[in-house]
Amino acid sequence: MTQTIDYFAIAPPLVLALVAGLVLLLDAFLPRSSSLRTALGLVSLAGVVVAFGFVIAQAFAGRTLRTFCVPGDLAGQGPALCSFVVDRFTLVLAGLALVAGAIVVLLSMTELAGGGIPVGEWYFLLLCTLVGATTLPASRDLIMLVVALELVSLPVFALTALKRYDGRASEAAVKLFLVSVVSTAIMLFGVSLLYGMSGTVHLSRLGEALGATVTAGAQGTAGAQGIAGSAYFSTLDIATDLPMVVTVGVVLVVAGFAFKIAAVPFHAWAGDVYQGAPIPVAALLSVVSKAAGFAGLILVLLSALHAQAPTWSPMIAVVSALTMTVGNLLAMRQRSAVRLLAWSSVAQSGYILAPLAVLTEAGQRGPAAGASVAYLVFYAAMNLGAFAVVMLVSRSDPRNELDDYRGMVFRRPAAALALAFSLICLAGLPPGLAGLFAKVVVFREIVNGGLGWLAVVMAINTVIGLYYYVAWTARLFTPTVEPSGDAQLRGGRPTAVWVAVGATFVVALLFSVAPQLVLGMATL
Repeated sequence: MTQTIDYFAIAPPLVLALVAGLVLLLDAFLPRSSSLRTALGLVSLAGVVVAFGFVIAQAFAGRTLRTFCVPGDLAGQGPALCSFVVDRFTLVLAGLALVAGAIVVLLSMTELAGGGIPVGEWYFLLLCTLVGATTLPASRDLIMLVVALELVSLPVFALTALKRYDGRASEAAVKLFLVSVVSTAIMLFGVSLLYGMSGTVHLSRLGEALGATVTAGAQGTAGAQGIAGSAYFSTLDIATDLPMVVTVGVVLVVAGFAFKIAAVPFHAWAGDVYQGAPIPVAALLSVVSKAAGFAGLILVLLSALHAQAPTWSPMIAVVSALTMTVGNLLAMRQRSAVRLLAWSSVAQSGYILAPLAVLTEAGQRGPAAGASVAYLVFYAAMNLGAFAVVMLVSRSDPRNELDDYRGMVFRRPAAALALAFSLICLAGLPPGLAGLFAKVVVFREIVNGGLGWLAVVMAINTVIGLYYYVAWTARLFTPTVEPSGDAQLRGGRPTAVWVAVGATFVVALLFSVAPQLVLGMATL
């Protein structure tokens, strides 16, 4: 069999992969200099922009793109099964990953200016992460899903370790590596169980087969004949063992994704890894890796495991409540800006998870996924804005503690106002209406879904979050008589970081003024 490939469908990850190879070649053959570091950054940025242009072109194509398909006659029955599908869900999350990737490239250009980090390897690994992040939301079989998720994860701990002779970076890389290995092992075990129960790797067929498994479990051994032809089923008591094995597989897959998005109780790595990693990598973890993790989780839960919703829905609700609560309580105790953003990111994961706990019709991503994706888009703009200003401050105050921001509005008013707006957005207070709209969308979905107790937990956590966001914002406007590092160090202007600050501020402001841009886009 010869499969045809739709190169237009795979254009965004293909462009990123080609540019990643080009960056390595340029780094190997061009003479090392400061201009080379700038050139490689611009080449990487251009690659991300071109890939985003293809995403826009796919959106205007007005049709769902499919490739890597198995014809219906070879699949055995029904329509063709495709491993790579570009639909509205794919376009939104791939576009989000690429825009966030462009901001991370801008932050990286400043991070690499000192010359202590290998530039070619850095941009190569960063682009590989973006290849995985744009491939994952289009993945429609378990094999491609796992490979894309690992392509997002593996380069990140290498990026963390590239800051050589830094003990904290090495420690963060080891912790991230161990977390990645454990989460992958857990997920693969769960995936193997689901494949063994269904006999297929394609998500749509997996949903049908596991739905039949649920029916068989209710009907007893008489219902087993249509599930699979494997002799393995003859060793099981269909009424009891089969549903139990599927339940274990579901729990393991959800646990694997929970590691990736730093959900409680798999969150302990976040604070140390964010603080030890270079700030662009922390920003990458907080947005791109998180978006990829949620994309995979949404696809698996709502496309493949919808028949098991009574099993995983209560679990997601409890994990969501614990994640937002623990994240907010830990963030209240922080004095480091990066650690505060790390635990804030954990709390935000809880808010994004909440709508997924609402039961939906079989195979329909609809309102639940739409609410989570909308919150994810709002959150990305706000959080990247905060990280951009933190990157700016880190150039003069390496400790980057909250007290270093005291009186910042009198020294760097533009950066201080941009940070204040991002923090107010994250808190959900006017004039940062982007965060308020994000929380309203999630709150409305869980209330309509009958999860009143989760809505109460979310409301309480929103109030808790106000404390540390407002406390940090207040420091920006508090006068100080002590000289500050960023008033004394007047080196070259970090132009790339200022571009990132300006871009994220404009996007967050636009989302606050016209939230329908996100709300309409995230209607899946």
